[in-house]
Amino acid sequence: MKRIGVIANCRKPHSAAVLLRLAAKARDMGIVLVTSDQTGDLLPDAEHVEVDRFAEQVDVMMALGGDGTMLRTVRILNGANTPVLGVNLGSLGFMTSVTEEALEHAVEVLVRKEFTLSERTLVDCVIFRRDRDVARYTSLNDVVVGWGASSRVLTLGVSIDEDDVAQYVCDGLIVSTPTGSTGHSLSAGGPIVHPESPVFTVNVICPHTLSARPLVVPDRSAIRVQVLDIPGNKRPLLSADGQGEFVLEAGDRLEMSKHPHCARFIHLPEYSYFSVLRQKLHWRGSSRDEIGSIK
Repeated sequence: MKRIGVIANCRKPHSAAVLLRLAAKARDMGIVLVTSDQTGDLLPDAEHVEVDRFAEQVDVMMALGGDGTMLRTVRILNGANTPVLGVNLGSLGFMTSVTEEALEHAVEVLVRKEFTLSERTLVDCVIFRRDRDVARYTSLNDVVVGWGASSRVLTLGVSIDEDDVAQYVCDGLIVSTPTGSTGHSLSAGGPIVHPESPVFTVNVICPHTLSARPLVVPDRSAIRVQVLDIPGNKRPLLSADGQGEFVLEAGDRLEMSKHPHCARFIHLPEYSYFSVLRQKLHWRGSSRDEIGSIK
């Protein structure tokens, strides 16, 4: 691990100070930092490359910021095998597993290759309009169909592997990877899925029936969503990882499947996924003393 690519959220108030620490540690360890765009303005001594050349220029990517920075870094790698280490510059994230206080320790772990790798499923979404491919997206977290600010409902038909599931009158729908299960899907009542599970989650947003529940399906499945009815002259939106909004029309068909490549996350030896859940979701449980006091 001699060449580290660096992408940072430069809007964080102390990102410049953290990048200076990273530069100092890299010099001590004989590591070359490679960067681009705004991050490069804060790392003048680093090598500068075009964003789309990161994967061929570095051994590992380091994303400094939050989960949004991790998503951006995965998009930049565009399916390349380059692993990503997330360093959190704010409140603990679900994907950024290293605190900024542990930055120097993380660099040492990279050099010694004492880390573990977690492979994360990506989902491809192709939009067909009158049987013509009009847009394509690849997501680490989710693909979401919804109204945005509108309170109108729409009708969506869902099938799995060409087997019809149901037609939903609803506010929208979320197809989530395991990594994205703790994002929008969780807020809409979906399950928490371990990030290395080989599944997708299909979660309908505010369905107009009490019987609709989130579905967990194998990630080898082909998921099809048909836009059957849109009331009035409004148009629902599709977003992939919260980016690239696409305006949908009645009759559009969305086909989703597992991307042939995966994202690879680096974790330090002391990392625990369930520790992250406990901290982010404020899980406490009940001790025996608390149970006794209730009685």
